[in-house]
Amino acid sequence: MKIMTIVKGRVRWIEGEQFIGRIEGDQCSVILGEGGISPMKLLLLSVAGCTAYDVVMILEKMREPIKGLEVEIEGVRREEHPRIYKEVTIHYRIYGNVDEKKARRAIELSQEKYCSASAHLKLSGTNVKYTLEIIRDDEPPSKLSK
Repeated sequence: MKIMTIVKGRVRWIEGEQFIGRIEGDQCSVILGEGGISPMKLLLLSVAGCTAYDVVMILEKMREPIKGLEVEIEGVRREEHPRIYKEVTIHYRIYGNVDEKKARRAIELSQEKYCSASAHLKLSGTNVKYTLEIIRDDEPPSKLSK
């Protein structure tokens, strides 16, 4: 018998278009709306964070020499309500002498099996696609985005 995980959170209206959200047991809060991040943008960051975690953990289990990872994400929303994402592109930039086939396998495992946030998008009909770039140790370093 599988045990369900229950996650609890709370969003509180501060004033105007500003809200603050917190998940029970977590140490950080998120400001939503004015002066903060929109819930739909936060959804994109959640997908990027979820898959980034998966890819690093999988590559480490594969004993690949990953030295860094950046995940860029871009979403295109519908014009009509509900304005869900109709297409999301995820760009993985992996640093280190990582085998490309293993990197692609790690991304596929994340996208097909482990990343619950991506699964939510796909269940709503979002087309999720990805690109991969590997920056090897012998290549000149690119500027990391902040």
